[in-house]
Amino acid sequence: MNYPLFVKRDIDGFFGLAIDNLIQLMLIVSFCKVLCGMPDELIFGVILPGAAISILLGNIFYSWQARRLAIKTGRNDVTALPYGINTVSLFAFIFFIMLPVYQDTKDPYIAWKVGMIACFISGVIEMLGALIGESLRRITPRAALLSTLAGIAITFISMDFAFKIFEKPIIALFPLAFILVQYFSKVRFPLGLPGGLIAVVVGTGLAWITGYMDGGSTVTEGGVFHFSPPHFSGGSMIDFIQSKYMLQYISIIIPMGVFNVVGSLQNIESAEAAGDKYNTFSSLLTNGIGSVVASLFGSCFPTTIYIGHPGWKAIGAKGGYSILNGIFITIICLTGLITVILKVVPLEAGIGILLWIGIVIVAQAFQETPKHHAMAVAMGLFPAIAAWGLLMVESTLRSAGTTLFILGKEAFANNLAIHGMISLERGFIFTSMILASISVFLIEKKFLKACMWSLGAALLSYIGIIHAYEITPNGVISKFGYGMASDFSIGYCSFAVLFIAMHFYLQGQRIKYKT
Repeated sequence: MNYPLFVKRDIDGFFGLAIDNLIQLMLIVSFCKVLCGMPDELIFGVILPGAAISILLGNIFYSWQARRLAIKTGRNDVTALPYGINTVSLFAFIFFIMLPVYQDTKDPYIAWKVGMIACFISGVIEMLGALIGESLRRITPRAALLSTLAGIAITFISMDFAFKIFEKPIIALFPLAFILVQYFSKVRFPLGLPGGLIAVVVGTGLAWITGYMDGGSTVTEGGVFHFSPPHFSGGSMIDFIQSKYMLQYISIIIPMGVFNVVGSLQNIESAEAAGDKYNTFSSLLTNGIGSVVASLFGSCFPTTIYIGHPGWKAIGAKGGYSILNGIFITIICLTGLITVILKVVPLEAGIGILLWIGIVIVAQAFQETPKHHAMAVAMGLFPAIAAWGLLMVESTLRSAGTTLFILGKEAFANNLAIHGMISLERGFIFTSMILASISVFLIEKKFLKACMWSLGAALLSYIGIIHAYEITPNGVISKFGYGMASDFSIGYCSFAVLFIAMHFYLQGQRIKYKT
């Protein structure tokens, strides 16, 4: 069995995954510097090198895992699980932990240390999740796992990048055309050149020709060319493990860790639906170890198995794209070259690949589940759409110089059901799984199982994992504790009552017809 280390299509996969990772690094540099007041020596000298070592080790492992699966199954079309920094955790840790700590102390180093501990605890939770991950997959319908990913893909991936493409049509639409021709029409370009490579080259050329890129700026300004090796920073966390900040923000850290476990499970299920069945335990364990290693070497941001495996597989990427991504991200993190790349290559040149990845994930949710479960998949889309809608509302208000906290949710009472949107957004990954699972079991007339999922939703609502929220000056945050969303608990209990009644009613009908 021939499973080469690299194939041509790995280049396309590399461009897509590397661009996605670059966006995360951009956000880290921007948020840490602007919001948390962190100096360059901390960002480029500690945080990015710490992230680099976890990204490199994780990408190498998942590439090796793909090669091992290919040898075991005798197949040469196995694609490695994509891996990188967890976007959701990045936003949550910055806005709801590190930023409030910085505003309270005015010390960026304290915010950094608390962020490292949050990353460490998140990684430990992911490692513990490896012990129960396979069991959770067995009891959750595939439609529930895939519809959650589809909701995220169509909103936070495809929609966002579609907007960016149509915002800069002159430099973004032509590169997109190359992506669509290769991946929709399956046409090979001359010399076997990857469509992703052509798109990036064409988009970059158009950007410079049309003056979109600032040709007058120096790509080497700011002293970006310097080697910063990763070094152990775990000792910096010790004094803060029992600090008031850990007690204050543990209610955010633990749910985010659980959130990451569930998200990784969904991505593993997505890979299996695409034909690559990976071991749940080793995949989740490596995921958690990556976050722990990142924290010990100075990063505040957990790593995760990425959404998008079916897209990279459809491209034809195998294990090489993962290794290329790990090496590339490591180099730019250790040398500060990220600032150079962003001044030379516009993101619009390659984001068409990510738009296509999102499209493939949405399509997979409907194609790889039983046809009669399509309505359940559709049901699971709504929470992610609500989460994206709330992000749009909050972003618009911030651009206008105000916030939900200032306006108050009553300001939208007549035009937008903002309470419902926020409630559906809180814990939306769990809510999506629950609604889709209930729908699947109702379609199958398995009312007892639908009842159990409803009771689970009632419990999660009661303790604040889903639907409970509070509007603060820093944004919408979850409220954890007993009775936090009791109205939703009552609603889900009413689901359970009806479903259990239907279960016994149908049993009675069967007995009646038999007699």
